[in-house]
Amino acid sequence: MSKRTFLVLVVVALLAAAAGYLWWRDNHDQLPDYIASGNGRIEAEEVQVATKYAGRVAEVLVNEGDMVAAGQVLARMDTAELRASLAAAKASIAQAQENVIEARAQIVQRQSELKYAEEELARAETLVAKGHISKQLADQRRTDRDTARAALEAARARLASTQRAVEAAEAQAELIQTQIDDSTLTAPRDGRVQYRLAEPGEVLASGGRVITLLDLTDVYMTIFLPTAQIGRLLVGSEARIILDAVPQFVIPAQVSFISAEAQFTPREVETRSEREKLMFRIKVKIAPELLREHIEKVRSGLPGEAYVMLGGGNTWPERFAVNLPPADGQ
Repeated sequence: MSKRTFLVLVVVALLAAAAGYLWWRDNHDQLPDYIASGNGRIEAEEVQVATKYAGRVAEVLVNEGDMVAAGQVLARMDTAELRASLAAAKASIAQAQENVIEARAQIVQRQSELKYAEEELARAETLVAKGHISKQLADQRRTDRDTARAALEAARARLASTQRAVEAAEAQAELIQTQIDDSTLTAPRDGRVQYRLAEPGEVLASGGRVITLLDLTDVYMTIFLPTAQIGRLLVGSEARIILDAVPQFVIPAQVSFISAEAQFTPREVETRSEREKLMFRIKVKIAPELLREHIEKVRSGLPGEAYVMLGGGNTWPERFAVNLPPADGQ
């Protein structure tokens, strides 16, 4: 065999190998018509932990990257002024309660005075009937009785007023205590600290953000699919996620959201080709119980590809068989 013939055979073999690889790759990557795919990034639901009232940050107890549990204290606001106001409110309650005691004592006194005035009036009326005293003196006793009765009603009204003052003071104290309680910022749910947005000593306005949490049990990937595929997709359809960082793993998921409106919509859609270009936003969500099993491995922002099943009654190709890393702690 000549050298030239050998070189020709080598070139032909290389071309055949290249063609075979391209054919294998195209057929390996080609999806069945009942599976659609889109690129996206793993996202987790963000939870903003903010102060309800304006104030100074006293301490921040967590750092970025920390895992926190629901109810865990994340930060505290300075409550010195509020505690002083609470002390003043409690003093007002004590004063109002003393006024209630005094008002009740006055009622007892006025009741006694009224009873005495009624007895004096009864004696005076008896003596007038017998002619022992003048009618003018009996009228005076009647006036004393009416005055005592009015004083009793005034005392009762004062008691009601002082009781309302106690209620108002208690409500004020409860309000201040609520503000103090709200100054302790806790995690509303389990998650990971993504950002520490404020430091001790900073003065924040009402609603000022202190911590951003990621809820690692609410993780999804957003993709976009064209009109031709969106009509065959249902909420609840099966899905798979494969991340670029760990392509050996296939993560099961489910379609949780399909946008009712197209994205990138032209102002006027007049032709079929334009309608086919319309893209709809889809959310592919990972089951919370699966995320809890791998909570330490969950990372937001990782790029990858999501695959969704169009219609029903089909099965996933072998390369989309679920394959997960070991659960945390195993």
